[in-house]
Amino acid sequence: MQSTTVIPRLEYPRPQCVRTDWLCLNGQWEFETDQGDSGEERGLLTRPLVSQITVPFCPESVLSGIANTDFLNAVWYRRTVQIPSAWEGRSVLLHFQAVDYDATVWVNGTQVGSHRGGFTPFACNLTGVAEAGQKAEIVVRARDNATDSQPRGKQTSSFGKYGCLYTRVTGIWQSVWLEPVNEAWLGRPRVSPNISRGIFLLELPLSGNRKSFAVGGGVSVHATVKDEDGSVIAEATQPAEGFSVSLDLQLPADRRRLWSPEDPFLHDIDVELVGVDGNVIDKIRTYGGLRSVSIDGYMVKINGRSVFQRLVLDQGWYEDGLLTAPSDEALKRDIQLSLEAGFNGARLHQKVFEERFLYHADKMGYLVWGEFPDWDCVQGPHHDHHQKFSTSYVGEWLEAVERDYSHPSIIGWCPMNESYERTQGRISALEDAARAMFFATKALDKTRPVLDASGYSHRVPDTDIYDSHDYDQDPESFRARHAGAAAGNPFINNENGSAWCVPYHGQPYFVSEFGGIWWNPAARPGDASWGYGKRPVSIEEFYARFEGLCAALLDNAGMFGYCYTQLTDVFQEQNGIYGFDRSLKFDMARIRAAQILKAAIEE
Repeated sequence: MQSTTVIPRLEYPRPQCVRTDWLCLNGQWEFETDQGDSGEERGLLTRPLVSQITVPFCPESVLSGIANTDFLNAVWYRRTVQIPSAWEGRSVLLHFQAVDYDATVWVNGTQVGSHRGGFTPFACNLTGVAEAGQKAEIVVRARDNATDSQPRGKQTSSFGKYGCLYTRVTGIWQSVWLEPVNEAWLGRPRVSPNISRGIFLLELPLSGNRKSFAVGGGVSVHATVKDEDGSVIAEATQPAEGFSVSLDLQLPADRRRLWSPEDPFLHDIDVELVGVDGNVIDKIRTYGGLRSVSIDGYMVKINGRSVFQRLVLDQGWYEDGLLTAPSDEALKRDIQLSLEAGFNGARLHQKVFEERFLYHADKMGYLVWGEFPDWDCVQGPHHDHHQKFSTSYVGEWLEAVERDYSHPSIIGWCPMNESYERTQGRISALEDAARAMFFATKALDKTRPVLDASGYSHRVPDTDIYDSHDYDQDPESFRARHAGAAAGNPFINNENGSAWCVPYHGQPYFVSEFGGIWWNPAARPGDASWGYGKRPVSIEEFYARFEGLCAALLDNAGMFGYCYTQLTDVFQEQNGIYGFDRSLKFDMARIRAAQILKAAIEE
């Protein structure tokens, strides 16, 4: 077993469903590439692999110790672990927070699970395969063929990165871990706040032996809500019947503290599955934020108050870890950097972010929009990687929504990005996909607004939010283009008059991508460096452009917010507020003043 001093990302990976007992499996694993995807036939399942990798970093990353950015059609991992003897009598779950893209898992030679989807977690039950006190030899094969149509976000399908497409990510890229559970256990809770009633609605899936949940079986679920000082302020008990349990946790009127950007207070919630004899079968800890999201005319309100959303596009890439943050502190630091620049939230762009990022957003009062990395699944305007269609991404998106449902920091969903179509006079596969993603999201979450597609093609008439992307670099023409929003005539992304979008009919509206001002004064002709528009000739010209573009939207009564591109440089795309290494590029006091000291619409 590795020394704990060299194991990366040791923090608990699932902060909304915490159990006391668990074992982190990050660190050194055996590793081998399998370019022809013939590894099973060649015996990779049963023999040692040829190299070592540091999990949870992908083999393309420097932090993995591999740093191979070539096409990796399939990769294999192997590790033998000793399951703690103290877990005797309990089943063991093997968790993968994310494996890109098609994963198959064997333990002690037996296939225990598989999963398609590179951004969402899955678990394998090791009952009957590996027990407490025994060794478990874990083997993982991850297939990730760059020519396949699958959700990959900003990962390039070409050999090298270019434009706004970056280095591929293959295999394990988030934490791997074990936890023990009893014969019956509680699934991930769904926490729904209701301010008007002063309650948390707690919904808990019931997993494991179904005999334990028979009607009249005497098994129950007990939940308590705690205040800041640890005192219990609400509790409820319900029989454990069927497949799930719902509890209303009523908070006293004088103990209801709302979650808001200014006061991101979180209530701790303890949940127990209690047997007939009164013994606790399972226990988890979660939390909730008492807040609401509503629409009132052009405004999106938090707890009944209009909050102008000064969002930044955050793509969540790192120089050394690629999609994986080098540390938990790095996740928190990105939020702090954004706040210091004057933003109060982010559009989490073309990536399902790590759960730990959302946990820090919850604690720091940071407003975020969850988005699916749909690129390489549907048609889009500029890149051939959009010209395919995949049916697998609806299921993976719903896995992401279910995973992240309870985070109070998430104030909206965006299932698709920059979709478009040239089809005239007929329903296309893209329209089918947009409707499926939108209505599936609405069915799973009735508490948040849903934007059917960010930028370009709005195909769902009932979309809760309407938006556009606009990278005009002239503040005056940019202001003129958006002047009609307050009168109900906003700018719409239609190319040469083509009807990409259903008509606008009064929804809240924002420019969800703008700016992207190119700033790297050290770049020379021929360097891999770009941003939107012509690079400013001086830093003063940058400030004038940034201030003018922000002011055009902050002063606009038809806007509920905006999203500036982007938080950091990412490889060759050098239009960030910070460098790719998170270094300072600008005077943050001036960047912050341009956003906060203007006439933002807040009540």
